[in-house]
Amino acid sequence: MDSLELFAHPVRLRIIHALRGGRTLTTSQLCERIPDTSKATVYRHVDQLAGAGVLEVAEERRVRGAVERGYRLRQEKASVDAETLASLTADDHRHAFTAAMATLIAEFSGYLDQPAADPLADLVGYRQHGIWLSREELTTLIGALQQAIVPLLANEPTPERARYLLSPILFPVEQPESPS
Repeated sequence: MDSLELFAHPVRLRIIHALRGGRTLTTSQLCERIPDTSKATVYRHVDQLAGAGVLEVAEERRVRGAVERGYRLRQEKASVDAETLASLTADDHRHAFTAAMATLIAEFSGYLDQPAADPLADLVGYRQHGIWLSREELTTLIGALQQAIVPLLANEPTPERARYLLSPILFPVEQPESPS
């Protein structure tokens, strides 16, 4: 299975999201975090991610005669490389974007289904802004977003931290006019 096929699946993306930030979780714990998906499906996708080297076994222990494994995300394997991205067709991009949006919808629904969910108090945001940018302004914006986001990716879970899903999406709605 190539990396695009591996990552362009909503359940596998949700497993990857759940394990980000240095977490170690068992398949049972992943099933609790993805309750709208059957256990068999979660187990199958964990197996695929582990087989591809995206997940590694961080710990093992015996539970009622069976071996329970705790999995950890191998960060360096948890993304599509630049060469693969450069080779994607328009249909590949549609497929990957659809999987990303399905994952986002499922994660948001899971959040809303929690008894303590309070979008206003939790500062939930899902606004869209149409902005006019030159290539230079776009590059500056991307750099500023990276400066703000990248350091936070190293944050470890603590009792006062909640896990948030941040999904920047940026694409030109229309192309600039060519000079005549």
